[in-house]
Amino acid sequence: MFKKILIANRGEIALRVIHACREMGISTVAVHSTADSESLHVTYADEDVCIGPPASDRSYLDISSVISAAEITGADAVHPGYGFLAENAHFAEVLAECNIAWIGPRPETIRLMGDKAQARKTAAEAGVPVLPGSEEPLEDAEEALALAKKVGFPVILKASAGGGGRGMRIVYEPEELAHQFATAQQEAQNSFADGSLYLEKYLMEPRHIEFQIFGDRHGNAIHLGERECSIQRRHQKLIEESPSPALTPELRAEMGEAAVLLTKRVGYENAGTIEFLLDSDSRFYFMEMNTRIQVEHPVTELVTGLDLVKMQIQVASGEALNVPSGIPPRGHSIECRVNAEHPETFRPSPGKIHTFHPPGGPGVRVDTHAYEHYVIPPHYDSMIAKLLVHDCDRDAAIARMLRALEFFVIEGVDTTIPLHLRILQDPEFRAGNLSTRFMERFLADRESEK
Repeated sequence: MFKKILIANRGEIALRVIHACREMGISTVAVHSTADSESLHVTYADEDVCIGPPASDRSYLDISSVISAAEITGADAVHPGYGFLAENAHFAEVLAECNIAWIGPRPETIRLMGDKAQARKTAAEAGVPVLPGSEEPLEDAEEALALAKKVGFPVILKASAGGGGRGMRIVYEPEELAHQFATAQQEAQNSFADGSLYLEKYLMEPRHIEFQIFGDRHGNAIHLGERECSIQRRHQKLIEESPSPALTPELRAEMGEAAVLLTKRVGYENAGTIEFLLDSDSRFYFMEMNTRIQVEHPVTELVTGLDLVKMQIQVASGEALNVPSGIPPRGHSIECRVNAEHPETFRPSPGKIHTFHPPGGPGVRVDTHAYEHYVIPPHYDSMIAKLLVHDCDRDAAIARMLRALEFFVIEGVDTTIPLHLRILQDPEFRAGNLSTRFMERFLADRESEK
């Protein structure tokens, strides 16, 4: 087992890793930019190292600075969290050259599944259903148009190296394709230094269902059930829950089997997710694989009783998985991402928190790095807390989340708490009638009410 782990991240996920390490008797090293010197992950780590100025590319994304911090503190492993360097195969390779363990999948797996076109091809070869579309990155807009006409409009263009909705465009008509192709290509190049795109048939009202998977270096592969992630705005998730209200036990078993099949196919190690789209006829299609721990991993922890971060550390140290695949969910869990944003305009709201009173009580969990008088820097993601609840069923969990949101007091900055309250009281949400276009209609209805 590792003796000291450096956490190559910031905020709540860095603090989450520190929690797991403390319980496992492992020392921790926090890295931070000058803007994060007062963050709680710096306070609670056993050691901390400043690795640069606020800009991410000069601190958290600076591989040489992160590795130098690991070397000077004697860390024998690095946990990347999510975001930043978490899916950077080159970073994992450099760590190996420095004899520092990487708490994540093998670099070649990150590289393979990080290329969305190759991931799609790999899934198809494994027998996992995929949407009609391109098998390789597209050469140009003319090739895209010819393929789009073949599979039928609407289609969606996606960055091969992408994620988070960047380099992604929906095309409804042939006349739009050339312009949308150029726009998506430029955005992909700017975001990922790779402008290659692929194309898929676009489903109008799908659900976004992801399966938590784990693999180890002994050839074991499991899934730990699904999370419903359909409530999202501009491809950014807002609310996640488990189990999905759309899945029957039979469909859950079928999708879980497909997820494990692909996990084994690529020889996956550590934590990851297989992302599916589910249509109105309960047909599912592979979308992508995320080769890291997810923001919403606590949703699965609450319905399984497992600590996924501890499992990551154990697997990375060479231990075999000792958890069966397909553990039935216990009760229902929901997560709301609380962002420092205006709840209607979504304008970022960095600044000083004057009052911070998180909710408590049975079945409530708050993962956060924020506190009273903490100054939210303007340089990073706006999420300041993850509010989670667990109860016996979905209705009870919604009631508990409403209570928790009402008791969550944050003053000094705008937050999305009022937005979450409105969503959870929406009749369609309460009925479980969800799709990735839920927020589009929800926000349009709000605008028409004004």
